[in-house]
Amino acid sequence: GVLAIASLDTVVSFETCEELFTPNSPHIALSLDGVEIIANGSGSHHQLRKLDTRIDLVRSATQKCGGVYLYANMKGCDGGRMYFDGCSMVYVNGDCVAQGSQFGTLDEVEVVVAVVNLSDVRSMRSSFISRSYQASSTPTIHREHINFRLGAKDPMSLAPSPAFKPRIHDPMEEIAYGPSGWLWDYLRRSGMRGYFLPLSGGADSSSTASLVAIMCQRAVEELTTGTERSKKQVLADIRKITRMPTFTPKDANHLASKLFVTCYMASQYSGDETRSRAEDLAQEIGAVHCSIYIDDICAALKDTFVNLKCHSDAIPKEQIKTNPVIKGGTWMENIALQNIQARTRMVMSYFMAQLMPWATDGDNSPGGQLLVLGSANVDEALRGYYTKYDCSAADINPIGGINKRDLKSFLEWTGKNKGIKVLQRVADAKPSAELTGSEGEQSDEVDMGMSYDELGDLGFCRKVEKCGPLSTYLKLRNRWADKTLTPSIRATGDKAPKTKDEQVAQKVKDFYFYNAVNRHKMTTLTPSYHAENYSPDDNRFDLRPFLQCVAFDKQFEAIDNMVAKAAEPAAKKARTS
Repeated sequence: GVLAIASLDTVVSFETCEELFTPNSPHIALSLDGVEIIANGSGSHHQLRKLDTRIDLVRSATQKCGGVYLYANMKGCDGGRMYFDGCSMVYVNGDCVAQGSQFGTLDEVEVVVAVVNLSDVRSMRSSFISRSYQASSTPTIHREHINFRLGAKDPMSLAPSPAFKPRIHDPMEEIAYGPSGWLWDYLRRSGMRGYFLPLSGGADSSSTASLVAIMCQRAVEELTTGTERSKKQVLADIRKITRMPTFTPKDANHLASKLFVTCYMASQYSGDETRSRAEDLAQEIGAVHCSIYIDDICAALKDTFVNLKCHSDAIPKEQIKTNPVIKGGTWMENIALQNIQARTRMVMSYFMAQLMPWATDGDNSPGGQLLVLGSANVDEALRGYYTKYDCSAADINPIGGINKRDLKSFLEWTGKNKGIKVLQRVADAKPSAELTGSEGEQSDEVDMGMSYDELGDLGFCRKVEKCGPLSTYLKLRNRWADKTLTPSIRATGDKAPKTKDEQVAQKVKDFYFYNAVNRHKMTTLTPSYHAENYSPDDNRFDLRPFLQCVAFDKQFEAIDNMVAKAAEPAAKKARTS
């Protein structure tokens, strides 16, 4: 039930985390009934660009109703996809008088204090006549009385905390400090030796590597600037992870060299530029870097298929083909041979994650193995532009809830602010899977038939704005009115869309088709840091069916009708001219 605690000098009550976000929040009735201090013990997880929403709600609660609002939020990883980002606050009459750090230190505990003048609350409320009228007819909330005084006996002994504008991180800072804190919490609680990352030199894996580097920077910084409790805890965690009882890192690169292994997994289609970027990045952040060639493994798999023996009489022996080719053959051959490259990298990632500590420790290895990091972004997951059970299949993925637009900006920000110079080269490069040709020969956006910017808009419409195909088309025909769209790979030649409405319609159809076709892949997505509210992660955030009709007959017909209707004025003008 709801109750208030009445002390000798004020009244205190509470509301829970999500109640602050509801239309009829309890703090409204509580404040109208004379409660002056409202506390909220919250478990609000981090999400990009969400903090200003929390701040606005707390500010509004005290700005309209008057009063003191104590907002306390959890910190750290809960062992799952969410990261709780702290940022506890104290507001008085719409003004912020205390704010904890949103990510700040790696300390598990942060205490936020403020001195408030309850006379300010009473003055504001008494001078608000309409509020007083509503308060006179508000039901009374049960009070438990205590023989205790919260205020200072001598009002001259304390000065009220001054108001200030609350601090809100730039989204790039949020990407830097949220997932890096999540990685640290997950690693220290997992009992593992560190992280292993297939580092391709592309934007996604470079972003993941950068987050591990920032994690190491924060851990080392904590050893010098943290609280005594935090220094002791972080050093104990470092020694537990590295299994070196006397180890103290000299700097972030020294720490990375003990818990982070990267590998460039080359094939005949890999380019010199991506290899160079991977090596330079690993060197700059201190990771133990290595490389392998996967061509022999892929060839062995293909040779195994070449030697296939069919024992069924239902298929004529001379009809069976067992020599697929990646170029010059059918689409089925091409995609199968691309997929074995991607899946080989996944198998080798887990193999190396288990063996690299043994391989590098020398004769007196303390044992243990590494956690495998994935690097698939949210847009590729929505489009299904990845191989099921490829190297996106991992233990955890720190960027799986972040879109490509933000990742590119993050790389540029990290290069400038964290001293990792090679990241600008990574950000400037065109994304490529390098499964049929090196960077420049194979392009992700050409293969997908849509740009990452377009994918971000489509994913936002589908999940956040709760749109189906028709609603998505109606929204995007306005948002994309001045935007040049990428060519469709499903409607080409004579069937290619010509007018802008036709282009938008085809893009929407392509997206929903590929999302439905590839929906089954999303059920196996690696657990990812939850950063966007349009995450495709089936396991927790999106429970739609994963076997869907891909035709969307009624929806696409409705889109076509709208396109035809939009074309009527131009057709009528052409007939009369």
